[in-house]
Amino acid sequence: MNKEWTEEEMRHALFGNAEISAPVSNASVKEIQPGVAAVPVSRVAKNKVSRTFTSRLVVTLRVSNEFEGRTFEIVHEADTLSTLLAEQEATKAARKKFRYVEVVSVKPM
Repeated sequence: MNKEWTEEEMRHALFGNAEISAPVSNASVKEIQPGVAAVPVSRVAKNKVSRTFTSRLVVTLRVSNEFEGRTFEIVHEADTLSTLLAEQEATKAARKKFRYVEVVSVKPM
C-alpha cells in the first residue's frame, strides 16, 4: 500500500470517477451598520404540547404495615411503557407510607 497518496488519488480510490463537489451556499451576509443597535432575540416561550395519548401502565399493589396482617390493595398509574420502571416507581411511592409492599399486577391502561 502506498503511504504517500495525494488527496485526489484517495478520492478516486474511495469514490471512483464520480464528481464530488462540496455544497456551496450563496447566502448574502448582511453587514451591521454603525449606529444601529442590535436587539437581542427574546427567548420563545415553550408551548406545552397537549398529549392526546399518554402511554400508561396500571400497577396494582398489596400493601400492609403488619407482617401477614391486614392488607390493602392500591392502584398506581405510571406514565411509562416499561413494566420494570412502573413497578419500581409504584413500589417506591408505596414504601413512603407502608412497610410491606407486594406487586400484584402490571397492566396497560
